[in-house]
Amino acid sequence: MSLPHAILTALLEKPSSGLELTRRFDRSIGYFWPSTHQQIYRELGKLEQAGRIRALPTAVPARGQKKEYEVLPAGREELAAWVALPEDPRPVRDPLLLRMRAAAVVGVNGMGTELRRHLALHERQLAEYREIEERDFAPAPEADADRLRHLVLRGGIDLETFWIGWLTRAIVDLDA
Repeated sequence: MSLPHAILTALLEKPSSGLELTRRFDRSIGYFWPSTHQQIYRELGKLEQAGRIRALPTAVPARGQKKEYEVLPAGREELAAWVALPEDPRPVRDPLLLRMRAAAVVGVNGMGTELRRHLALHERQLAEYREIEERDFAPAPEADADRLRHLVLRGGIDLETFWIGWLTRAIVDLDA
């Protein structure tokens, strides 16, 4: 049920059209909660039907004009209730880890190349996160909302740092 909450969050930050939302997801929330454009549009319809969001009125209604959505009080209440719920951590479900376990049984052919490819991907992602941090959070944010957004980004930086360290060790161990 988290995609609707991600959409409510994004709309509370800034009323947006479906297209603007999908672009914002691609640049921010999508780093840790990826969604397709179709999923976002489908959820917008459900949220509107449930009375949690509404399309803002336009000055001149026109066919094909993009709708801009805002969160209604029921949507804010839903999001606040969801934020307050306890939730247990989820186990890591990464296909690379399963493939390594399988390689232990069938052989490691090609695994070194795949580990190096993953390492390069994580290094690129870490560089992107650090650019965002430098651009959006230097100097250190003062407002609570900005500190929380920075903490989410720091979580991404820390995860990428973990994967880079783990993959580096795995490559050394595999090559030994």
